[in-house]
Amino acid sequence: MIIKKFQGKTEEEATLLARKELGDSVVIMNVRSVKKKGFTALFRKPMVEITAALEDEPEKNVYKPSARQHSPSAARNDRVTEDRSGSSININAGLEADIIRNAQVASAGSHSKDSSQSLEEKLESLHLLIEQQMLKETEESDFDRSPDADEQMAFFKLIYNTLIDNEVDEKYANEIIDELEKIRKPGAGIDIFLANIYQKMILQFGQPSTITPASEGTKLVFFIGPTGVGKTTTIAKLASRLNFEDKKRVALITTDTYRIAAAEQLRTYANIMDAPFRVIYTEDEIKEALREFAEYDYILVDTAGHSHHNEAQKNSMKQFVHCVDGIVEKETYLVLSATTKYRDLISIADAYSEITDYKLIFTKLDETTTFGNLFNLKMHTGAQMSYITCGQNVPDDIEQFSPQNTVKQLLGGT
Repeated sequence: MIIKKFQGKTEEEATLLARKELGDSVVIMNVRSVKKKGFTALFRKPMVEITAALEDEPEKNVYKPSARQHSPSAARNDRVTEDRSGSSININAGLEADIIRNAQVASAGSHSKDSSQSLEEKLESLHLLIEQQMLKETEESDFDRSPDADEQMAFFKLIYNTLIDNEVDEKYANEIIDELEKIRKPGAGIDIFLANIYQKMILQFGQPSTITPASEGTKLVFFIGPTGVGKTTTIAKLASRLNFEDKKRVALITTDTYRIAAAEQLRTYANIMDAPFRVIYTEDEIKEALREFAEYDYILVDTAGHSHHNEAQKNSMKQFVHCVDGIVEKETYLVLSATTKYRDLISIADAYSEITDYKLIFTKLDETTTFGNLFNLKMHTGAQMSYITCGQNVPDDIEQFSPQNTVKQLLGGT
């Protein structure tokens, strides 16, 4: 893992510097205001400093032990990198001393109540949970190891069981434990492992990617997904925010000609926002709507939900989504319910990946207590996360996905 700090006059300027040096896959871990020292600082605006992280390519790792290596000499290949000011950050052995002390988690754009907590504060609640169970886990251990090894193995067992209880797929839970075993060494405290897994999972989720304006002209945004996941309500929430908060001109379209209630629901929201609304039956009508709404910033398109096993409906959907290729800038969002069974989610995601590339929106998080499917689908599809919804209220019950808050919950936090 590479962690560096960048400064700019604005957060956007600092982020551009980070992406220029580390690439577009960089994850912003922290944002803070930095004031210059000295008398002249009184007359100068503070700079914005971001902490950016990038996961190393797997083939660049020098140390590659077996998946279940337990040797005390394992994981001694501590990686060190330099930040922009030249100071060193020890990524493995120094996680406790550097990351926990210095890094603060920034959930930009999130409306979660604990988005401003520091990394140390977020890890503290997890650590308290672990301490409450650690003695019991250690006493139940059947392994003949040193006290350090017993404590580490008890911690690994606790983390594994917590991930499984949160319905993280066993394959991914095992991969996480394997990564922890690679950095095992005598005397290593559980804080080091906790910080490592926390940072690793945040990087795996990546930064959320939400709706952005077109580089020029109108942005066409498709929302696809099975019936009953809340596509229409999600569109209404996003349209309301784009219209009232961002002051953008939004038009609404539906291609769902099967469910009259869905079309009428979207029409009602359009009337409230004083936004134009059209029901579309053919590909030519979509192109006509593009010409009609050419002065609008966004055109949001609700599509018909259907069985992902129905090939005819899949082909029809594919034609609708791709009929505007080369004509207008577009994005596509796959809307899924967090309450859907994991196997069904995999089947749905695979079916829609045959239609188009997409970003992920998860709905109904208020109806489940386990968020493992969010991690599972991210790992399975590689698609970018975007939004989550947690209720029916328009436009309140939607927010940008927060990897920090989600990982904290997956590891047993609240």
